Amino acid sequence: MHKLVAMAALAVAACSPAADNTAESDPGEQLYSDPDVGAAGNLTTGMVRDAADLVTDGKVYRLGVVSGPDSPVFGDRSYAMEIIDLGMFGPNEVTGNDDRVTTHLGIGTQIDGLGHIGISGVHYNGVPRSEVVQPDGLVRYGAENIPPIVTRGVMIDMAAYRGVEVNEPNDSFGAADLQAAAEAQGVEVRRGDVVLVHTGWLARIGEPDVFINQAPGINGDAADWLAEQGVVAVGSDSSSGETNAPDPEGRVLPVHATLIAEHGIYILETVDTRELAADGTHEFMFVLGAPRLQGSVQAIVNPVAIR
Repeated sequence: MHKLVAMAALAVAACSPAADNTAESDPGEQLYSDPDVGAAGNLTTGMVRDAADLVTDGKVYRLGVVSGPDSPVFGDRSYAMEIIDLGMFGPNEVTGNDDRVTTHLGIGTQIDGLGHIGISGVHYNGVPRSEVVQPDGLVRYGAENIPPIVTRGVMIDMAAYRGVEVNEPNDSFGAADLQAAAEAQGVEVRRGDVVLVHTGWLARIGEPDVFINQAPGINGDAADWLAEQGVVAVGSDSSSGETNAPDPEGRVLPVHATLIAEHGIYILETVDTRELAADGTHEFMFVLGAPRLQGSVQAIVNPVAIR
């Protein structure tokens, strides 16, 4: 009799919603409380744990490209490396080399800090330029203050969604495009995510003028939607992360203005998403630590995705 009752109870529990193991995980504690970290304030310890749970086979993806003198650049940015011979030391004749680099920090794979873009001279959270910028470096929102970002990463493959290897020049993706592609690829955008958009555009990196000035990417409508979702950072395999197509309202850099200046969301540029796309990896653990160069506006980075 007791055995029958127990079996019946198990059967009821199996059919009951209470037996559903899809309950939300513990959100944990907020990682960063300083308002100057922008959207990184959305990150929690629970998001870090959930991101770690996404690691299944331990495959690591290097998302940074090499920065160098031949990198396509915006405007007059440049890169130069000098190697210095340190000479020979001691009876064991130890030799060595040092280096000195003269470069803009917006070359290759980079993260834009919150001091990069303002609107009418006003930066994120209503902070005026006079409280951010000094000639010898930023005194607020410097990229050295970007906190470690460890969270869930999502890759939305807009090239695959359009049925091509490489998106057309000046292709423009709005909110509906991102939503439809994400749904087709079985992922959703959540609060605290880093969202990477794959366009295949790195295939044209050998054509600097085209690569810089005719890139496909998200538009202002998509930026608004991503901000509404509470993402921490948005990246792309193009040089700016947004489409070069003219904005319907004539705005300049509407994605940068919306994400950085209005919402404190970091932008990642020239991210190497090719291997993620080749593997069909749309969800992963994302890890980034920015170099701590005092007063910097942006930073050359090498983020990592782990599946």
